[in-house]
Amino acid sequence: MSFTAAVLIIISAFTHAGWNLLSKSSKPSGAFFFFAIGFATVCISPLALLFREELFLLTARVWKLSAAAGFCMALYYFALAAAYRKGDISIAYPIARSSPILVVTIVSFILGRSREIGPWALAGILMVVAGCFLLPIRRFRDFSLKIYLKACCAFALLAAIGTAGYTVIDDTALSCMRSLPGGRFNAFNAAFLYLLIEGAACFIWLAAGIMFIRGERIRFGQFFSGKRRDIRLAFLAGVSIFFTYGLVLSSMAFVKNVSYVAAFRQLSIPLGAFAGMWFLKEPRDIPRITGILVIMAGLILVGLG
Repeated sequence: MSFTAAVLIIISAFTHAGWNLLSKSSKPSGAFFFFAIGFATVCISPLALLFREELFLLTARVWKLSAAAGFCMALYYFALAAAYRKGDISIAYPIARSSPILVVTIVSFILGRSREIGPWALAGILMVVAGCFLLPIRRFRDFSLKIYLKACCAFALLAAIGTAGYTVIDDTALSCMRSLPGGRFNAFNAAFLYLLIEGAACFIWLAAGIMFIRGERIRFGQFFSGKRRDIRLAFLAGVSIFFTYGLVLSSMAFVKNVSYVAAFRQLSIPLGAFAGMWFLKEPRDIPRITGILVIMAGLILVGLG
């Protein structure tokens, strides 16, 4: 992994943990993320004018990929909100963040891109996954699969599927953009123009979900008529989400395989876990601390891979 990619992902890890803490401390719902993504999309909409010439160069394939990625992202937000309603951030967040690494790596092997993943990076990816699954355990002797069969864990795994989906699709879409004739797209303008398109697609899918899911319609009304503080938190979360993922998309141009990005982004997991312990007064158990240390060791291996 290049130094540029590492710096971009490290910055994004801090902001990612931050907006998750914001969403957990408010009223987690599809409505929260609907407003967050809507606010953020409006904020960066001037990019459509700035890159208007590049916008007309996009192929039908890029538009289709962005629509599919937007669906996966909306699924992620709905599931993540449900996981936060059902349990602690120190359980839902690690599972939602760790599982996509394994999925993306498996997809890379299926697509015949296994040679791009070095042995140290592969070992690091497995360590990150193992460390994340230690975090929900209160005591080592109490380990049981039942811990992961709760609603909180189920929704976190669903969020992980969404994350893996849009990560793989985004990598393909950005590769298409950067390979277009004329060399009009580089790592950064491709990332932020695509972010605008994907954000708009996600906003539409979130709106559709709220329209057709009865519970989300109710939560939408409650959120809209609730405290102004929740709306301000949604605005801050939206700006953080787009800034965070813009950095992640940019980093994809500086790595050999998207699995490296998916794995190294998990630096946000120990940050989120410590934030939950510090700000939300969640338990500071030995397995949880051990899991954080294993994750950090795995991230170092990924960085060296």
